[in-house]
Amino acid sequence: MQGDFVFLEFTMSIVCTGSVAYDYLMKFPGYFKDHILPDNLETLSLSFLVESMTKVRGGIAPNIAYTLALLGSEKPIVFATVGEDFEDYRIWLENHKVETKYIKQIDGVFTASFFANTDKANSQIASFYPGAMTYAREYSLKELKFSPELVVISPNDPIAMNRYVDECAQLKIPYLFDPSQQIVRMSSEEIRNGVEGAYSLFVNEYEYQLLQKYTGLNQDEITKIVKFLVVTLGNKGAMIYADDHEFEVPAFPVEHIVDPTGVGDAFRGGFLRGYQENFSWELCGKIGSLSAAYCLEQNGTQSHHYSVEEFVRRFRMHYDDNGELDQLLNKN
Repeated sequence: MQGDFVFLEFTMSIVCTGSVAYDYLMKFPGYFKDHILPDNLETLSLSFLVESMTKVRGGIAPNIAYTLALLGSEKPIVFATVGEDFEDYRIWLENHKVETKYIKQIDGVFTASFFANTDKANSQIASFYPGAMTYAREYSLKELKFSPELVVISPNDPIAMNRYVDECAQLKIPYLFDPSQQIVRMSSEEIRNGVEGAYSLFVNEYEYQLLQKYTGLNQDEITKIVKFLVVTLGNKGAMIYADDHEFEVPAFPVEHIVDPTGVGDAFRGGFLRGYQENFSWELCGKIGSLSAAYCLEQNGTQSHHYSVEEFVRRFRMHYDDNGELDQLLNKN
């Protein structure tokens, strides 16, 4: 028993908290940098005529859970709030072996929406409408009927993120802190509190610089706090800091780049699947790297699909796992 929880339905489980959204993905056939005048930022006013737009299922929590499920994790759990327009999305997730019983529907509002415009350099300008996500601040982890192995605290309503940090501390549940885009919406004290209580920390390269600036913590201090730190570096791969070592993970070669939206979420899902199996840090990172490549090759954060066998076969084309991934195959 841990805190007020009893193991009733799951063990070695991961609960993904965070946004659930519909993504509107647009393509701009030029470069944003060509239209931004650094000397006139105070009067910035731009409109980009895009060449395409698609509406897809998204949100960080289900994106991570979707990749976990693809790689054979048993019913990864999404814990979030959604609007009255969610039912089709719920059916999709259930059909792809993601547990939705802890996704709470809020009547009278719409599910959150993400609007992303991507240029030819894969730079993005994005906006996010929170919608039903705002109600996550009223949804307590104490609603869970079991004690998870790990809670992922990813971008969400900022008040909800702070609540989950505090509840995980109270209930002695390890959590992975992934503040990402919400770093700019949270106070320095809130970010530091999230880091100081975290079991692990996930950020991209730019977010990592912001996080250090806002918290006043340097890398040595952070790595002494968390069990492991992962910094994703885009096409340069990722760095993992764990057990007093640094592990450099190269980006997996992609066949073609379509859209970068959700690539970091796919990386996290792949990494965590390896973590569930107690693989080495480097192998976890490489699983994340290939998971990210699959997402990068499709338009949409949950448009990629593969069997575990296909994943392992492609993995072994570029990485040597010394047969360890047979562990995934044997569970499939």
